[in-house]
Amino acid sequence: MAYVLAVKWVAKDGEEENVLAAIRALADPSRAESGCLMWQPHRDPENPRVFFIYEQYTEPAAYEEHGRSEHFQRHGLGDAIPRLEARERTLYETLD
Repeated sequence: MAYVLAVKWVAKDGEEENVLAAIRALADPSRAESGCLMWQPHRDPENPRVFFIYEQYTEPAAYEEHGRSEHFQRHGLGDAIPRLEARERTLYETLD
């Protein structure tokens, strides 16, 4: 069973490219985390301000460790999130 996080970010008007840059900076270090099974960002093809990130972790503690990581603190909390108009996070567990 995996611990899943589905994230939707809506950038403030004019901040979409800065949010995109922060997501790109997060991708490789997030995928390299020992408890990360998947970290896949997406962008809405009809609204470039809307981003969706699908994340899978081995357990809740791995997700919590991601939130405390230097790269998330710097690029997520310190850069992308202040540039957002809206932020949604939904947690799931896989069935298999």
